[in-house]
Amino acid sequence: MLKKEQFILSGSKDKTISGDLIYDDNYTDQPCILFVHGFKGFKDWGAHNLVAASFAAQGYRYFKFNLSHSGVTAQQPNDVTDLNAFAENTVSMELQDVDTVINYIAHTYPLSPIYLIGHSRGGALVILKGAADSRIHKIITWSAIADFSSLWKKDQEEEWLSSGKIFVENARTKEKMPLNSTLLEDFNAHKDEFDVIHAAAKVKIPWLILHGDDDINVNFSIAQQLAQAQPMARLQKIKGANHVFGASHPYTEKELPAQLSEVCKKTLDFLKSPGL
Repeated sequence: MLKKEQFILSGSKDKTISGDLIYDDNYTDQPCILFVHGFKGFKDWGAHNLVAASFAAQGYRYFKFNLSHSGVTAQQPNDVTDLNAFAENTVSMELQDVDTVINYIAHTYPLSPIYLIGHSRGGALVILKGAADSRIHKIITWSAIADFSSLWKKDQEEEWLSSGKIFVENARTKEKMPLNSTLLEDFNAHKDEFDVIHAAAKVKIPWLILHGDDDINVNFSIAQQLAQAQPMARLQKIKGANHVFGASHPYTEKELPAQLSEVCKKTLDFLKSPGL
């Protein structure tokens, strides 16, 4: 039977990390999967709960969480509404949050292997962790970016630093969402540390790269760049898939979209296969 447990951890700058774990209690010795959402995403976006249930039904503990500065609150878990928190977010804070959740999983289930799945910007975070954290056994990236600065335009940077803020549009709601210049300042201060391509070259554990060839947000060529940086990684194209593999928010269907179902199957096959 599938069971769901909630957890709350202390995140960056006194914000909380809210998360959940889905598992099937008929299985023993369950490996742990940690899913890391992307920019403007959150743990309950779209079909994420269906995805979690599909992995749990195959004998995995599936953890997902809201990054502390995702802008999602306990009162409104299905939308980004805390725009002050969203604006204050930085890559350093996200990496710290990911580390906090990995620490929690490693402490709670010390004998279980830990696998990371990251979507979009979450994929970049997973690559950085996979290259540096010996507790991680395998990584899977879905529609991953290869450069954190690809999320804004280079010609915005001067104005951003002088005004202290720029705005990005939420494609679904058309709302203008603020980003404080601390995001850019943090990136500039840690350019080497946050170099995703450099980290990709250092990944020594099994890595599966999944990417749609109809992704207008992050072009398929980005997946090819990552695979070129780390020839040991497996790159698999999801034909006709967009950035979210056919999902949407809210997602009210009871079955996964066909392309996201394909992503889950390829991920499961990879996790179950020995070695590289």
